[in-house]
Amino acid sequence: MPTSFLTREGYAKLQDELDYLRTKKREEIAQRLHEAMEGGELIENAEYEAAKNEQAFVEGRIKELEVLLATARVIDESHHTSGSVQVGSTVTIQEPGMEPEVYTIVGAAEANPGLGFISNESPLGKALLNKKTGDTVQVDAPQGAFTVNILKVE
Repeated sequence: MPTSFLTREGYAKLQDELDYLRTKKREEIAQRLHEAMEGGELIENAEYEAAKNEQAFVEGRIKELEVLLATARVIDESHHTSGSVQVGSTVTIQEPGMEPEVYTIVGAAEANPGLGFISNESPLGKALLNKKTGDTVQVDAPQGAFTVNILKVE
C-alpha cells in the first residue's frame, strides 16, 4: 500500500472521524437495527434494509480510515527549509495573464482544491514538487498543458 501524506491537522481530522464512526455512529446504527427488528417481519422491512446498508458503508469507511492512518506519513512543515516545493508547502503561483493563486500541497486524502489544498498526485501538484521560487513550470493536465510561474514557496 502506498504511503499517504497527511498534515498534522489532516491526520487529527481523520482520526476524529474514525473515533466518531467507531463509537457514536456504530451505536446509532445498532439502535436503528434493534428498533427495525422489533418491528416484525425483516424480509420486507425498509428501515432494516436502510440500516444494514448504512452499517456496511460505515464499516467500509472505518476500514479505509484504519488503513489510511496506519500507512500515513505525517508531514512536518517545520523542516521545509530547502526553498523547494514539498508536500506541506504553501505555494503562490500565477498563470500568464491571470491573478496569483495560493495552494498548499497535501496528500490525496486531504485534497480540496476549492479550499486551496491540492494533492501531490494531481497534475499541478506533481509538476510543482521540487521546484523553487522563480521557476516556470509546465503542467500536463487532462484539459491540456499550461504553464505557471512560482512566485513564492513557504
